[in-house]
Amino acid sequence: MPRLLGVDIPNDRPTVIALTYLYGVGPKVARDLCAKCKVDPHRKARELQESELARLSSLLDKDYVVEGQLRRQIGQNIARLKDINCYRGIRHRRGLPVRGQRTRTNARTRKGPKKTVAGKKGVKELRS
Repeated sequence: MPRLLGVDIPNDRPTVIALTYLYGVGPKVARDLCAKCKVDPHRKARELQESELARLSSLLDKDYVVEGQLRRQIGQNIARLKDINCYRGIRHRRGLPVRGQRTRTNARTRKGPKKTVAGKKGVKELRS
């Protein structure tokens, strides 16, 4: 398996698809990388030569923010939002949806499994 920036990219995929396994590299950036480095995007990743891998990794280091550096940058941005106590930072801190989604129903991905609250039966008994 070829390695780029400490990540094993899959052998059996075309180069343009294999590059998307890097964090921060999507289909468009992968096509741009192949064009700039003059690598055939449809050739399998295992057929890449060392010189082509070196060109790809140097271009990624120089022109793009990917992998660990990108993860660190995103983490720092979220920490900054939490520090300045803005609305988005508070939502991050509480583990609630940040971008305006509803929370009365759904939002289970951010909130986690249901936490059942007891004590609702007493209200019905009082009305009878």
